Formats: sequence, structure tokens, C-alpha cells
Amino acid sequence: MTGVQRKMDARSEVLAAAGARAEALAAGDGAALARLLHPAFRWTSHMGEQFDRDAYITRNTSGHVQWHHQDLGDPEVELFGDVAILRTVVTDEILRGDDVESFRMPMTQVWVRTDGEWQCVGGHAGPRLSSDSPSD
Repeated sequence: MTGVQRKMDARSEVLAAAGARAEALAAGDGAALARLLHPAFRWTSHMGEQFDRDAYITRNTSGHVQWHHQDLGDPEVELFGDVAILRTVVTDEILRGDDVESFRMPMTQVWVRTDGEWQCVGGHAGPRLSSDSPSD
């Protein structure tokens, strides 16, 4: 396998892990999130709130935020050995009562490969974009 093929495979693996993270959010699956998030995980929300791994899992699976879907848009993945930076503009859909609220925002995730598996070690989302804002 060439270096280019390894990079393409690693990019595909990161995208698959990021997709699994989005699916775990929508399912409210704390166990799946725990597997995908590094123990040292940190997140900054679009409102500037900061969460460690446990607080992030609790907030996103206990009913405080009820995810419906997250579309990762057209993500870019840059690799630096066993570290990957994913940048994109996501579309988040969350449930508020019986209604689904949709919004877009830039998002960055940092992924590390540990024991052959990709885990998200941190990220930042926001600010929210207006519906007529360009995606780049």
C-alpha cells in the first residue's frame, strides 16, 4: 500500500468515525459516544460552553439536548500521522418538543488514532450561520 493509499484509508476511517459520532448523538447512545471520544476529550459549543467527556456525553444523551440528525456536510480531513483535523459546515437537527429545529454552523473536530482506532479528542462548533450564509 502506498503512502497516498494509507492517507486515503485513514481519511475514510476518520470520516466513518465522525459519522458514527453523529449517529450516536442522534440515537442518544452514551456507550457509543464513550467509545468514540478520547478520555481527554474537550468540546466548546457554539455558545462558548465547555465540556469534558463525561459532561458532553451526559448533556447529549440525558434529554437536555435531543438530537434528531447531524449532517457533516462536505468535510475536509487533514492528516498529521495519528492526528486528524476534520473541518466542515454541519447541519444540526435537534428536537424541541414536537418540532425539529435545524441550523448550520462551522465545526472542527480533532481525532487521534489510539491502538488503531480513531477517537475524537476535541472540537468546536459555531457560530450558527444564517440560512443565507455561504458555507465557506
